[in-house]
Parts: sequence; structure tokens; C-alpha cells
Amino acid sequence: MTSSFEFPAYPAPRVSDAQRDRVLGELREGAALGRLSHDTFLRRMELALVARRSEELAALTADLRTREEAESPWTHRLFGWVGRVSAVSVGVRRAWRVEKLPALLLPHPSAAPLRIGRDPGNGLRLSHETVSRAHAELALRDGLWVLTDLGSTNGTTVNGRRVTGSAVVRDGDQIGFGRMMFRLSAG
Repeated sequence: MTSSFEFPAYPAPRVSDAQRDRVLGELREGAALGRLSHDTFLRRMELALVARRSEELAALTADLRTREEAESPWTHRLFGWVGRVSAVSVGVRRAWRVEKLPALLLPHPSAAPLRIGRDPGNGLRLSHETVSRAHAELALRDGLWVLTDLGSTNGTTVNGRRVTGSAVVRDGDQIGFGRMMFRLSAG
């Protein structure tokens, strides 16, 4: 007597978050390398987010791998590691090339406020086309150095933020008048 055995069909295991994240990362990398158009990238990202089986995820990235990467997963890992290491070196190189700004010495505390601008009568004359005639004023008030914008056209900045009215400044702050940048120094 022959009996046939039937096994219940189990649903395919769900895609894990780690698998989904890996595929999303591969799609981002493929778009960054120009292997995917923007529209294709967006569509595949949507499909990756709703995929239920790992086969569906694998199909989304199958054409992104070069023949060498598909043949050797070690090559892919090696290139990934080298890419991450080189990104660190690029960041370090960029940090070393930080622009060295000229120092702007804070005036003597007993001195009158320092007026800054293009006008020859200012205490600090800056002859740059982005600096207004009466651009800003630097004064000591209640023991704090205060930089006041005097309604300049191209603005005054402290540490990259535009000053509207007045701002307290300290030794080492980066200040800008139009496109001219300085580093404050107590001397």
C-alpha cells in the first residue's frame, strides 16, 4: 500500500529589518554610483519597503552588482571596507585644510567702541565691495564684547549666523563683515 505524505505549506519567512536595511543601502549606493536613475531608485525603494520575501529583495539589487562582485562576495566586502577607510581619510584631509582666518584683535577695554566699515573715518577700515560704509561696531559692555550690525547691506555674522541687532562675541569666534571673515583674538 502506498501512501502519500502531504506536508503543510508553511509561509515563507518574513524579511528581517536587517535584510531590508542592507538592500536599501545597496540601492542608495547604486544610485550614488549612477547605476540607477532617480525614478528607478525611488520605485525600488518603495518595493523594498513592501517586500515580504527575501527573493523579492534580491531581485531589486541583482542588476546593481558587477560580474566580479557577483562572483566574489569577498571583493564586494573589500571594496566596501576600502571605501569606508578612504571616507575617513577624506574627512581628516578636509579638517587639515580648514581655512586659516586672519586675526582681528579685540581693542583695549578702555577704548571707545570700534567702528568697522569702508568709510575712512572708521577705526577699522575694510575696503571690500561687500562691506558697507558703516558696517558694524564692536564695544565692551558690562564686561562682555558686543558686536552690533549697523544696518549693513550684506550682513554681519558670528560663527556663521547672521547678526540682527547685537551679539555677544568671545575670543576665538569667527566673525564676518559681508564676505570678509576674521577670527577674534584677545592678543
